[in-house]
Amino acid sequence: MFLLLILVMLAIFVLPNVWAKWILQRHHRGRDDYPGTGAELAEHLLRRLKIEGVRVERTERGDHYDPGARCVRLSDAHFDGRSLTAVTVAAHEVGHAIQHHQGYAPLLARSRLVGMAQKAEKIGALLMMAAPFLFLLTRTPGGLALVIILAVLSFGTAALVHLVTLPVEFDASFNRALPLLEEYVSPKDMSGARHVLTACAFTYVAASLASILNLGRWLAILRR
Repeated sequence: MFLLLILVMLAIFVLPNVWAKWILQRHHRGRDDYPGTGAELAEHLLRRLKIEGVRVERTERGDHYDPGARCVRLSDAHFDGRSLTAVTVAAHEVGHAIQHHQGYAPLLARSRLVGMAQKAEKIGALLMMAAPFLFLLTRTPGGLALVIILAVLSFGTAALVHLVTLPVEFDASFNRALPLLEEYVSPKDMSGARHVLTACAFTYVAASLASILNLGRWLAILRR
């Protein structure tokens, strides 16, 4: 039963991330019938929709839209790629630019929340690293317990933030990007495009579960 429980927990934490990566890789093959790259489609869509002042840039930090810099950022594979994954990811990030252009309030709230989640994870990691030293200095189990509780809350906040941003991701995928892709992608590819759009949104589920998994890793280290 214990082994089964471990397998179930691993499946819950690992499978969303594995599935999202598998979907993106599955449709990553280059296509000669696509007229442009992911970056070219993003630039075309921004011009067509008259969204001015938004740049399309290459990044090494993962595909995303930066509302502060007003920039669609694509990884090398999606910036230069002529694949279903490349054009779909590009359309998804343009979906966020459309949200910003139309004043979609949840997007701006999401940006603040994601920044808060990143800070919370850093604080949680610092607290976990400091906990053994604080215990050695103070010799008070109560103080150690308080530090661990604060760290758990920090990691928990990060996980919750990633989850509550999911509606923003699904809106960018299915309310903004999907109708655009239907005009540029052949009907036989639309099923794959929907899977890729779902995978784009599920990266935040994976991030949320990674925060919880990271918390478990720190707790296991402290127990030793």
